[in-house]
Amino acid sequence: MIWEQALLSKWESEPIWVHGDIAPGNLLVQNGHLAGVIDFGILGTGDPSCDLAMAWTFFDKDSREVFIKSMNLDKGTWNRAKGWALWKALITYNSLDKKISENARYTVDAILNDA
Repeated sequence: MIWEQALLSKWESEPIWVHGDIAPGNLLVQNGHLAGVIDFGILGTGDPSCDLAMAWTFFDKDSREVFIKSMNLDKGTWNRAKGWALWKALITYNSLDKKISENARYTVDAILNDA
């Protein structure tokens, strides 16, 4: 159902700038606040849902709810973002790197708990 919902919606607005690789290692945090974003190697234009996957890969439930409300985007965009997060988690779910596989499992759990 999660994957189907992601596939059923499309970004129908003008393309916007997207980072393309929003991940904890590319976010600079200082005193508990976002201070900067680095690594713009795959910067492009398109559907912002690829950057919003961090709602499940990075935030806990309470922070995710604040993030989602603050972005003021439609449900379809969030469904696609959840699809991106699921895809990223599933391709690393059985990684030999314990930290990567633990993060993938955390992400899948977060997605399923939000479903």
